Amino acid sequence: MNLPNSTEGNWSRRFAKATGREIRGERLRDLTDTCGRTPKRELDNIHIGAGQRMKRRLYFALLLFFGAIALMASTSSVRAEAPEVLKVEPPGWWAGHSINPVRVLIRGRNLSNARVEIRGEGLRVGAVTPNSTGTCLFVDVEISRLAKPGNRRLRITTGTESTEANFEILNLLARAGRFQGFSTDDVIYLIMTDRFSDGDPSNNDPPGSKGLYDRSKPRYYHGGDFEGIIEHLPYLKDLGVTAIWLTPWYDNVNHLNEREQYPDQPNGPRRRITDYHGYGAVDFYGVEEHFGTLAKLRELVDKAHQIGLKVIQDQVANHTGPYHPWVNDPPTPTWFNGTAQKHLANVWQTWSVRDPHSTPQVQRETLDGWFVDILPDLNQNDPEVARYEIQNTLWWIGVTGIDAIRQDTFQYVPRTFWRDWMAAIKREYPKVNVVGEVLDGDVAHTSFFQGGRARYDGVDDALDTLFDFPLMYPLRRAFAAGKDIRELPRILASDPLYPNANVLVPLIGNHDLKRFMNEPSATIEGLKMAQTLIMTMRGTPQLYYGDEIAMQGGDDPDNRRDFPGGFPADGINAFTTRNEKQRSVFDHQKLLGQLRAEFEPLRRGNLLNLFATEHQYVYARNTAKDSVVVAFNNDTKPASAEFNVAETKLANGATLKDRLGSVPDVQVRNERIKFELPAHSSAILVRK
Repeated sequence: MNLPNSTEGNWSRRFAKATGREIRGERLRDLTDTCGRTPKRELDNIHIGAGQRMKRRLYFALLLFFGAIALMASTSSVRAEAPEVLKVEPPGWWAGHSINPVRVLIRGRNLSNARVEIRGEGLRVGAVTPNSTGTCLFVDVEISRLAKPGNRRLRITTGTESTEANFEILNLLARAGRFQGFSTDDVIYLIMTDRFSDGDPSNNDPPGSKGLYDRSKPRYYHGGDFEGIIEHLPYLKDLGVTAIWLTPWYDNVNHLNEREQYPDQPNGPRRRITDYHGYGAVDFYGVEEHFGTLAKLRELVDKAHQIGLKVIQDQVANHTGPYHPWVNDPPTPTWFNGTAQKHLANVWQTWSVRDPHSTPQVQRETLDGWFVDILPDLNQNDPEVARYEIQNTLWWIGVTGIDAIRQDTFQYVPRTFWRDWMAAIKREYPKVNVVGEVLDGDVAHTSFFQGGRARYDGVDDALDTLFDFPLMYPLRRAFAAGKDIRELPRILASDPLYPNANVLVPLIGNHDLKRFMNEPSATIEGLKMAQTLIMTMRGTPQLYYGDEIAMQGGDDPDNRRDFPGGFPADGINAFTTRNEKQRSVFDHQKLLGQLRAEFEPLRRGNLLNLFATEHQYVYARNTAKDSVVVAFNNDTKPASAEFNVAETKLANGATLKDRLGSVPDVQVRNERIKFELPAHSSAILVRK
């Protein structure tokens, strides 16, 4: 049946007003037929009087009205299902990379049944896999080796609706002076970015995360940033540092952390905190705005390299922060080990990981448990998680030019993942190395995690090196508490348990432990002896910011006090002006750095124990051509030491000079040397 022109025009206008679309002619008549559900040929055969025609017109008007509503609902539904992109990870990649195609994780809404196309040359889309909730797409993007750097557009289409997101072909950074790794020639300096120096007050209270800055509160942001570190690179160079390790710079939550509450002081009321420390990531590709921008971070790395300093990134593969968007919307059902509502709490039975007698269920309580029952534990046994984390590591190396990685909570992640992760790093950046955190004083346990040897499970995790916590604890007991110094060579006797103990990272302390000067009975003299030990011991020494000026600090967060002089309101500036105690420790540390750089045996020599009593300890560092002797007297009174040096390169008649100034010149006689050390002192004897 044909509607009169006036009726057709009337309903066409109503439909256009209701839906924003105009329908004319045959389309409107077809719609009328469809909505009326009465064949035209049947209606044409019916004799209709005037009244009946009016009723029929009203009837079809109602049908058109409800049909328009149905179309409006359908249109609204289509619009509601339009795809939306919230995040593209990684946001870019390189042509000619060892990983190709790169697996791109697109997070958003309404992504089920999405099609992905690329606008721009040099890229091709492979597999596209949505998750079950339509909030994530895994997209394989293949990049031609000839693809030129620059932006491309990903077009995501569902039904008739589409949206676009940016994806960049990144510029390759020149390899010269970057991606260098660290070695025993280096001295590492740990910086907690928020507590070192405030070089840019404008980012102290950023618009997107206001209210988290308050220097009077130990668990709030205090203003330290990348610019502050840049300003004090010359200070670090003067101290003898050659590599800086920065705590994580991932973007953290922009509000107070309600789920983790701790007292500011022991036994005080529990308070909400911020994630100023960087270990509560909500965006693994973002930079914490309190610290600066990605551009400022790259400037920091470049300026460090320009004066001969390497940069070590602190990465966290084990967990996210409690507010990461994945927690409530994981990209895959097995992205985490459990959910926020149902998961294992970590029981800290770390020995079970290396125990061939442990059951898988017991090991899971450590490997899969959530730290403090709060931090979501990533499941590296999920192939998508493993690939995401491998790509994330390589992205950070490639976009910043860093030289090495410190990996947090290493022992809580499956070693099969570390094996694959390390292999991916070495394929692309052969010199970049990794130091893992295994916070344990047991050599048998710690050594299990160094690479170079397959263990009972047949896995070699390939980790380059570890922090030497087993040496740190007796070091503190000896030099802070005055305990038997022979505990040090006893620990060193277990070095063969490591695949390579010569590359370990000895330390006095870090940001997870109370400072040396807060140990009972700690003294300036004891701290200086501890400095001498780690700067002359096998491996690569690691300093903690502020220890060079004898900073104090108890348990977390007191061990993370602001560096004096790094903040505009500070009344003193230890970067330039130091009191007598600070100057004594600083000058000693600086001299040790100079001696380490000057004498190859202190960096590369084999360690040979020469003499040990309850309070005295002497060892040599030997190379093929030279030897340096290092001696300690931990007694409260002067003490003599006499010992054989036949296994060193020190010939009879050689005269040795103590470069620390503790003892007069010493001569080798009958392959022996003898000298007296003052109380609580150390000596470094070199050929005169």
